[in-house]
Amino acid sequence: MKLVSWNVNSVRARITNILEYLKTEKPDVLFLQEIKTENINFPTDEFKKIGYESHVFGQKSYNGVAFLTKIKIQNIQTNLFKDELKQSRIITGDIQLKNKKINLINIYVPNGNPVNTEKYTYKNNWLTKFLKSIKKNLTLNKNIIIAGDFNIIPEEIDVHNHEKYLNDALFKIEIRKFYRELLNYGFKDVYRFLNKDKQEYTFWDYMAGSFQKNNGMRIDHFLITDNLIENIKTIKINKKPRSKPKPSDHTPIELEIN
Repeated sequence: MKLVSWNVNSVRARITNILEYLKTEKPDVLFLQEIKTENINFPTDEFKKIGYESHVFGQKSYNGVAFLTKIKIQNIQTNLFKDELKQSRIITGDIQLKNKKINLINIYVPNGNPVNTEKYTYKNNWLTKFLKSIKKNLTLNKNIIIAGDFNIIPEEIDVHNHEKYLNDALFKIEIRKFYRELLNYGFKDVYRFLNKDKQEYTFWDYMAGSFQKNNGMRIDHFLITDNLIENIKTIKINKKPRSKPKPSDHTPIELEIN
């Protein structure tokens, strides 16, 4: 089974690239973030024509998350916790893998910049509520996969020049602590678990030839609970979509489980 996470930075602006990706890579579930459209304007029909069902939690012009699925997904929810700004940032659902029911959690964490503003406070509050919800969920289901744009650089190895980001909302110690706390709950960062020393990125800014220079960061992640480790087959950061015309500034991260 192939699960993919991709911040597409506007589903309608990226529709050609997304359709091409789906036809080529054929994921079973695609976790989308930053779709930037309301449910009514989501291109459901285009995806249905190539065999994908859409499950959408949209918002006008900003944010928004969705699942595109070829397999059965049940119990779709968008209310994991109460978002103080009522932003569309989480969608969850359950899939079956052999004898395991797996809870999928698709997230788009607030960016939080600039630091020392209400945006940073919102990110802190959001992550606090998110971790509290995850802790509660773990009492109900030990098979959880969290994927999406975390807007967190976990370690120095995960960014091209960490010193530049010391006071950035993606790399500040107190933000990274939230990520470490998730790992302490019993989650594994699948990419880092399988690639101890590899330096690859999932995001490159549009400015100043960042992609060509590989001045990127790894902020899109797959976290899985420990008892799903035996199901991991491979994980890959696929840079091809980032090199296409009119790309998203993020690229897909692909997890295969069996």
